[in-house]
Amino acid sequence: MNISYIQHEQIDKIKWDNCIAHANNSLIYGYSYFLDAISENWDALIMGDYEAVMPLTWNEKFGICYLRQPPFTQQLGLFGNIIFDKHVTNLFLRKALEKFSFAEINLNYANEYKAKKCNLILPLNKSFSEIEKSFRKDFVKKIKNSDLIYASSDDVEKVIQVFKKNYDDRIRLPSKAYEQWLHACQVLKMKEQLFIRKVDSPNGELLSMALFLKDRRRIYYVMSATLPFGRKQQSNYFLLYQLIKEFSEQNLIFDFEGSEIASIKQFFLKFGAIEQPYSFVKINNLSFSKRWLKSAYDYLK
Repeated sequence: MNISYIQHEQIDKIKWDNCIAHANNSLIYGYSYFLDAISENWDALIMGDYEAVMPLTWNEKFGICYLRQPPFTQQLGLFGNIIFDKHVTNLFLRKALEKFSFAEINLNYANEYKAKKCNLILPLNKSFSEIEKSFRKDFVKKIKNSDLIYASSDDVEKVIQVFKKNYDDRIRLPSKAYEQWLHACQVLKMKEQLFIRKVDSPNGELLSMALFLKDRRRIYYVMSATLPFGRKQQSNYFLLYQLIKEFSEQNLIFDFEGSEIASIKQFFLKFGAIEQPYSFVKINNLSFSKRWLKSAYDYLK
């Protein structure tokens, strides 16, 4: 296979995005405009004339160039219309490691590799009454009788603000990551590939907000935040119930985006979600001195 390492400025973005759009495993994260917004640096591996591509999102610290997964970007890896078995995946990874000695990245669900992470999806191409049959019965009745209000919003900054206020003590992302994410959201909003839904109490109090990405194939549940009183009202259950109802009977997949956390996984399974795992790559070919330097940086940051 003719796999070439191409620096960012040499990538033909039109051919790149055409490859992503027509790939059997197309994901919104693979488009050049998303990568430009969310990753400070990215180069690429390209097979032939953009028959298959792999974005290489990288960073550099203390002279170490390494592959990293951008924030709020669950899956990247290899895209195209070929079968990405272990042999092909390894060919691409070996090519990447000619340039980078360290990698912690996620591939996508179609890339064969040994380490797996959990992701859950729900096809929406049936009537809502059919989809609802797979929901856990113990919460459906309460949601149906709820007086909560499901509505749209266009306030991207508000979602990020509420998310950061409620969850940043657990996630601990740097401010720059939120700035990049806001920029990516603004780009996607202009392309009509982003929408927001919220849940209010009957008196207008905000309970939950969620930000979704959308392409021709999937709706991505990327960011959500539920306020303390909203948890008592199960407002996040209500939000997802109404969202699935809104987009039912469409040839789309609802991508829950996770999760490795058992409690979150169980929450998603209540909606009849099915597993579609993706691969995780961790490679460390650093020299002893560089390993020590990276370990010291990781400890201090």
